[in-house]
Amino acid sequence: MASNSKEQLVVDSYLNKEPAIGRWLWALQDARQRTMRTLSGLSQAIIDWLPGDNESCIGTVLYHIADIEADWLYVEVLESPLTPDIAALFPFSTRDEQGDLTQVRGVSFEQHLNRLAIVRDLLLDVYQGMELQDFRRVRYLAQYDVTPEWVIHHLMQHEAEHRSQINGLRARAEHSLVK
Repeated sequence: MASNSKEQLVVDSYLNKEPAIGRWLWALQDARQRTMRTLSGLSQAIIDWLPGDNESCIGTVLYHIADIEADWLYVEVLESPLTPDIAALFPFSTRDEQGDLTQVRGVSFEQHLNRLAIVRDLLLDVYQGMELQDFRRVRYLAQYDVTPEWVIHHLMQHEAEHRSQINGLRARAEHSLVK
C-alpha cells in the first residue's frame, strides 16, 4: 500500500506572534532536531571517547554548545549575568589554562541532553515573548554591538559546525572502539 504522505520542507513562524521572529526560532529548532538525530544511539563510551591531539570528546562538545547558548542568551540578549540556577548547570570552566575547551567526561548522556533542553527552553521563553523592535534592538557591549536576531543566526551556525564535529568524532570513536 503506497503512502501519500511526504516530507514537508516548509519554514513555519508559529513560535512567535511576530512572523520574522517565529521563522528564526523555527530554523533554530530545526538545527537542534538535526543535532538530536546525529546523537541518536550514542553510547556513553562514544560520548566519553577522547581522541588524540587535544581534541574534544563528544561530551565536551555537547557541554560547550549549551554553555555558549546560555552565555549568548544572558550576556548579549538579556544583558545580565547568568542566574545562579543556570550557572549551576555549568560546573566546569569553559576553557582550561591552555585555552582549550575543558574536557567534560563521565557526564551521562541524559545530563547533557537535559542541560541542552533547559537552556533551549529558556531561550525560547525569552524569544517567544519578544517584540520585533527588541529582537532588532542593538545591544552596545564593550567588545561589539549585537542584536538578538544576530544571536540566533550565530547559535544556528555554532551548533551546525559542532554537529559536523560530533559526526566526525562519532565515526572515529565507533571505529576505534570496535577494534
